[in-house]
Amino acid sequence: MARNGYTKVLIVDEQPIYSLGLASLLESCKKFSIAGITSGINDAMRIAEKEKPALVFLEIRLGNENGMELISKLKILNPQIIIVVLSANDEQFFSERVLRMGARGYIMKSSSADIILDAINTVMDGRIYLSENERDRIFQAITGENSSGKKDWIGSMQKLSNREIQVFNLIGKGYGTIEIASMFNISTKTIDSHKEHLKLKLHCTTSQELRQLAIEWTKINEK
Repeated sequence: MARNGYTKVLIVDEQPIYSLGLASLLESCKKFSIAGITSGINDAMRIAEKEKPALVFLEIRLGNENGMELISKLKILNPQIIIVVLSANDEQFFSERVLRMGARGYIMKSSSADIILDAINTVMDGRIYLSENERDRIFQAITGENSSGKKDWIGSMQKLSNREIQVFNLIGKGYGTIEIASMFNISTKTIDSHKEHLKLKLHCTTSQELRQLAIEWTKINEK
């Protein structure tokens, strides 16, 4: 049960040590009560339905699950819920995507405790939180200023659906069609279709070219 005047918080992350550290940081503010800590989408929804948290911290990298799928589910459950992505994934590739889905902020896990607390204050005040670097990048994209090679990656990834990003990541990690299909409990034909869409959107002419591009992306994204 949340204490009177305290904001209920749900933490969804596959790294228990990080989750416990974040919970400790939040509780030290004397304004938050931890409603639950979990690493899976289904369990997160169960906790959200029961505890009705007002604030959710979410890692979009949840093993074989895509944490971005949870954003939409939570917003359907409670349109007023405040969702903040706190992730190891590079903000340049995902921040705009999760904001469009309904998240209120994106914080890199490499951020200091002071930055995390500033982000919390920002979203609880009804505003959007992005790092200064990410705000500058988005401004440059809007104004059409010259992009770097890395920004070309950003534009490419924004063309992909959430499922296509999942498949692309798994290709880069060395998984084959049958393995990926098994992970998502869908047919190999559907995975082959995703691969064809990926080749079209990423301008790859062969499956080998797509695989090499996926490996390069995985190396960049997991630095």
